[in-house]
Amino acid sequence: MRSLFLLTLTFALAIAGGPPARSGSAGLTIEKLVQIKHPSEPVWSPDGQRIAFLWDLGGVSNLYVAGTAAREPKPVALTSFSGGQVGAPFWSSDSKTIYFARNGDLWSVDASGGAPRAVWTTPAPETDIVLSPDGSRVAFVRPSRPGHELVVRMLAGGAETSLIHDDGGIGGLAWSPDGSHIVYAAGSRIIFHDEAPEYSGAKIIYRTTERIPGELFVVSSSGGKPAPLKTLGGFEGVRWAGNSHLVYDRQSGDYKRRAILITDLTGAARPLHEDVEEQFWSMPGNAGGAGQPSPDGKWIAFLSDRDGWDHLYVVPAAGGEAVQLTRGRFEAWRPRWSHDSRKIAFDANEPDHPGDRHLGIVDLSGGPAHAAVTYLTSGRGTDTTPVWSPDDSKLIYQHTDPQNSADLFVIDARQGARPLRLTDSMPAGIHHDALVEPEYVHFPGADGQPVPGWLFVPKNLDRGKKHAAIVWIHGDGINQNYDGWHVQRNYAVYYSFHQYLLQEGYVVFAPDYRGSIGYGRAWRNGVYMDVGGKDAKDAWMAGNFLKTLPYVDPDRIGVWGLSYGGFFTLIAVTDQPTLFRAAVDVAGVVDYAMYYTDPYHGGWTVSRIGTPEQNPRVYAQASPISHVDRLARPLLILHGTADVNVPYLESVRLIDELLKQGKSDLVTFMMYPGEFHYFTRTHVLRDAWRRVDDFFGANLHPEQVK
Repeated sequence: MRSLFLLTLTFALAIAGGPPARSGSAGLTIEKLVQIKHPSEPVWSPDGQRIAFLWDLGGVSNLYVAGTAAREPKPVALTSFSGGQVGAPFWSSDSKTIYFARNGDLWSVDASGGAPRAVWTTPAPETDIVLSPDGSRVAFVRPSRPGHELVVRMLAGGAETSLIHDDGGIGGLAWSPDGSHIVYAAGSRIIFHDEAPEYSGAKIIYRTTERIPGELFVVSSSGGKPAPLKTLGGFEGVRWAGNSHLVYDRQSGDYKRRAILITDLTGAARPLHEDVEEQFWSMPGNAGGAGQPSPDGKWIAFLSDRDGWDHLYVVPAAGGEAVQLTRGRFEAWRPRWSHDSRKIAFDANEPDHPGDRHLGIVDLSGGPAHAAVTYLTSGRGTDTTPVWSPDDSKLIYQHTDPQNSADLFVIDARQGARPLRLTDSMPAGIHHDALVEPEYVHFPGADGQPVPGWLFVPKNLDRGKKHAAIVWIHGDGINQNYDGWHVQRNYAVYYSFHQYLLQEGYVVFAPDYRGSIGYGRAWRNGVYMDVGGKDAKDAWMAGNFLKTLPYVDPDRIGVWGLSYGGFFTLIAVTDQPTLFRAAVDVAGVVDYAMYYTDPYHGGWTVSRIGTPEQNPRVYAQASPISHVDRLARPLLILHGTADVNVPYLESVRLIDELLKQGKSDLVTFMMYPGEFHYFTRTHVLRDAWRRVDDFFGANLHPEQVK
């Protein structure tokens, strides 16, 4: 214990001598940054008059309600919990009560206000709480040693019926539209793999998880024997198509085949559509590309990149040819059927404007062959994730832009309508007009291809002088930067911090290296059998681009990134040891052979670069830890101990190797106990941003540092 404390203290002291944390000149401070909230999970009341939603602040979510008319007051907080998560909200059928999950129980609160109360409290934590279509019952999963049970409970009176028990896991519950049946997955298992590598020591055990999928079943909601569905090779995204059929997706282990299938309740499945990829299926998971049946069960909407771009298609549930509904050099995502099955809302970027997204509607009233596409929103920023009102007259959606982080807006579902803002997630005192807008530019990449990126130049910068600059490398690989705040909370916190750095006098540049979304399949798949190659070079060549700007000091450029961006940061400082003056690695992969052995990530890795035995050259270039002897400039490493995306063990191994190579004088490390991959909690964000601020300030010396 004492040795671990001393090691941590040694690393902490390495940054203690840096300059003190500084306040932004336009009112944007680190303390204000961590107070920016993020809304999610908006749910319409059945009468269409109000919206319930969750508002997250520093990893603590609470329930709010907002009216959808212009005369309505600001959102009202219905809960004020100081810790934990509120989740999965839904309304009572009379629009008077909102239910939500908390700490493994179901809670409720009056929509007009009052104290929230537990609908039930049990020792065992219930999960997957799902409301029946008529609003009278909920289905949920309850632990039951051994295994779990599927339970249906009446909201009025609390009478329960245990439908099934399984020795393994149960999940993925979905009611049939008439409430007569429930589909679920059962028999799944988690196998834990523990290791205690020599470089960490036998006292600390690191755990990874291997997930064994279950099978699909259907059971009557009133009880009876469950019926297995023969999916013949796996399933994803199970949805009801009417009351007698189910639609699900299946993806091959090598990511080259993706199929949409339909099955009746006897388990007789047939394919509706298949995509075959020469390289790998690279559409991002949050695009909502899975098969989505229309409410009347006649059509299945889905996304495909068969023409090189992610577009919206429909196929008859009875079988037949798929019809393409959107076309062009843009990516259409997150389709959502209207309740009357006549329209599909979606969001899409504009051609040649990958960072701006707007809401569109496909009208299928005249049939798919005569579908009409109209757009409801325009201008700078992103409009995403539309949700129809109960009468299909309005949509609620999320909006971000260069002056505003994520907020909820509502708009009439007709062309020319004006949106109504429902939330304001920024804390008081932030000067929106002082925030810096990004400029969309291109620079030559690894093989001469133009690489897109977003340049941020501080307002009123004296361009006659040389200034420090920072390259930000986004994570996930399959992600992107936007024209303003990022649409995901995980990356929006970094955009917020960049606005702070801009106020400190830094120029900031964010490249969308090959592999990034928003630019079509060819750019996304440019990493195939080359991870850590041209994609990583695209990222670090952003430093060369900054050197061409007359107002950037070529000797004072920093680089940092999260996850995949941390991986590229490590490649940058080992491939090009003197290109960057200082670097920050946030939870980056240090070696893809190590990442491949984690059962949770093996398939993702194989789809892109095969196995280490098949492609040793690619794995060698995707191993920055093999070259840390080249490190020549200061490196700050940040990692959470509860990280499952990039296990904390990766940074432990990195630090061990850096010490062996005699690089301890260049390395600063901070671990965050219990923190996940994407830093969430307020105290973690506050500490991380102050450390990064001090680290770049000490090493890049912007003019504002005194």
